[in-house]
Amino acid sequence: MMLAPNQPNTFYRGSGRMATFRDRELPPRPEDWVGSTTTRFAQQKSGLSALADGMLLIDAISADPAGWLGPDRASTDDPSYSGLLVKLLDAGQRLPLHVHPSKAFARSHLASPYGKTEAWVVLGAAPGAVINMGFTRDVSLPELSRWVDQQQVAELLEVTHRVPVQAGDAILCPAGMPHAIGSDILLVELQEPSDLSIMLEWEGFPLTREDAFLGLSSDDAMHCVDRSALTGDRLGELRTPAPGSLLPVEAAEFFRAQPWGAGVMDAAFSIVIVTANSGVLAGAWGELPVSTGDTVVLPFGAGPVTVSGAARGVRCRPPALRDRR
Repeated sequence: MMLAPNQPNTFYRGSGRMATFRDRELPPRPEDWVGSTTTRFAQQKSGLSALADGMLLIDAISADPAGWLGPDRASTDDPSYSGLLVKLLDAGQRLPLHVHPSKAFARSHLASPYGKTEAWVVLGAAPGAVINMGFTRDVSLPELSRWVDQQQVAELLEVTHRVPVQAGDAILCPAGMPHAIGSDILLVELQEPSDLSIMLEWEGFPLTREDAFLGLSSDDAMHCVDRSALTGDRLGELRTPAPGSLLPVEAAEFFRAQPWGAGVMDAAFSIVIVTANSGVLAGAWGELPVSTGDTVVLPFGAGPVTVSGAARGVRCRPPALRDRR
């Protein structure tokens, strides 16, 4: 099923790369929540994807969980239904430095079964584009708290790695790792299905101190941050894909991202993003022509899908049940 753009309001600027990629006029918003069954933090419906008939995807899955997710996954009574959040993200400015909670932290402090480990598959980037990610040295709790409380952003950014990125790169960002996606980058973002972000930086953005910590105390929020040094070897691990995947093997606990092209996709709930060229997806249900920028949700019940033509892209899937923890 083809998906229309789903662009909730957010606080930072886009670059226009989203509209170019999707080859259509779009609101100047930097995020498209693709096949989303996740709402924005503390909101009722914002963020949820709708199908072509207007029905919310989350309602369609709730009405037929086995048909959408498969009998094994449907029987887990997953409160997020799909167990996955996928976005197209178009950064027209550097995002603020922030972190996402781990599952353990989210369960104990935020009443959420999910944290927000995420990964990025870069579709396009301006020359010299970078992502700030991880600390270059161990950072003490008092100095981190001081930098954040006094909004000493230069000091914060000075102790983060500046990681150059270009189209085709893929990086896993574990929960707790401080990061900031740089400007002029278009990417596919896979996440645990939550909208939980703790901001270490808010000055210069339409955010307040109260917005920054998800209702937590400053002390609790700072304990969410991984303050240890990100070594070169560890950074390399986060950028090294497992066989048949775009992401490292440890990502499989949270989500899966696979390249696809001509051939057959097995039956599985999937979010499919066409990143280049055109082709046809076909199954017992019929045929769907696709081209660059299209986004498609495939239910388990669609069965195997044959891909013909030159289209290629990213197939996003929830973790295998055996990999969930």
